[in-house]
Amino acid sequence: MPLYEHVLIARQDLSNTQAEGLIEHFSTVLADNGGKVIENEYWGVRTLAYKINKNRKGHYAYLRTDAPSAAVQEMERLARLHDDVMRVMTVRVDEHEEGPSVQMQKRDERGDRGDRGDRGDRGDRGGERRERRERS
Repeated sequence: MPLYEHVLIARQDLSNTQAEGLIEHFSTVLADNGGKVIENEYWGVRTLAYKINKNRKGHYAYLRTDAPSAAVQEMERLARLHDDVMRVMTVRVDEHEEGPSVQMQKRDERGDRGDRGDRGDRGDRGGERRERRERS
């Protein structure tokens, strides 16, 4: 069966137990339609990038599933009809990564952003300015 990753955003005025209950509800929907939830994570209340239905924050939930496409379509349909769910995003993946998701890892465990070099914050433009100053 195909592998999927789902992210659900629920309304901010739900309690933590209600938000986790939504995860269980959609997990049972997948299981009833022949799929299975490999792992789920509750990411907590986070600030949204923009307002959705007059909400500035939302409860985030993450699911890793192994389910047929019909089960995923039914889960997405029910999530879109559910009053407490504001957004759903589903991505099909080739394989699930081991361990916790990036959101659940501590900053120390994520690794560095890489070496940016001597470009500075503005790329090559900073080098041109330095050369002009040195010529003067």
